[in-house]
Amino acid sequence: MSGEITANPAAKMIYLIKRRPEASRDELVANWFKNHMPNVIEGQQRQAAAGKLHAQKYIATLFERRDDGSDAAWDGMAQLWFERPFPPPDAPHGTTPADTFQEKAEPYVQWPVTEYVVLDGSLPVVPNTLNEPFPATRSGFYKVTFLVPARDGVDVEEAFRHWLEAHAPNVRGVMGEIGGLRYVVNHSVNPANESYMGMAELYFADPDGWEAYKSTVTEDGFGAFVDIKRMVVLRSRTQMIGIPG
Repeated sequence: MSGEITANPAAKMIYLIKRRPEASRDELVANWFKNHMPNVIEGQQRQAAAGKLHAQKYIATLFERRDDGSDAAWDGMAQLWFERPFPPPDAPHGTTPADTFQEKAEPYVQWPVTEYVVLDGSLPVVPNTLNEPFPATRSGFYKVTFLVPARDGVDVEEAFRHWLEAHAPNVRGVMGEIGGLRYVVNHSVNPANESYMGMAELYFADPDGWEAYKSTVTEDGFGAFVDIKRMVVLRSRTQMIGIPG
């Protein structure tokens, strides 16, 4: 479980998704899977065929409601990996809706991050056999996502170093001890312009793994950099796979 933690050379873009007040979560998810993901897949295939910048991988994570039944801060997020970064659009995506999903979702913007895959456990991707192979769904895991804001006045570069040199090895060791599946750290490329300095993604086989993690992990000083009151914790059991990568 030792070794240097290195950055993924691909440019990773995250899109946090929240439905409009008049839309139900089911409407958002149905149109995401049925309409929007196929449009994105086809668009990226056209870009690739034309020799243009295109997504090499595309997944979407669906966030569950809180234990009290209230809505989570976000309904889901899309993640796309490209060979290199690209500038943000002139207006948020969906400002003028291009499909029914964007009619159901609040306009959204890209969040460029640098990805570090700290624990690379396998999460199987099984294409559809009776329909188009993708988009497809994946389950059989319990994922906990942390949107991590910096405490006011913190040197974010120092926080990033501590995250990779102390906190990530600590978490990786605990994940190995309790049988965690996968652990990914994402650092904001432009933290001064983002709500969060980064995001952590922890995958377990089931909720018991998350409980085992919480009871096993020990303090390593990373909390001194984090605004705990503003941190967002999101849970998932389902992902939609557009481009498997």
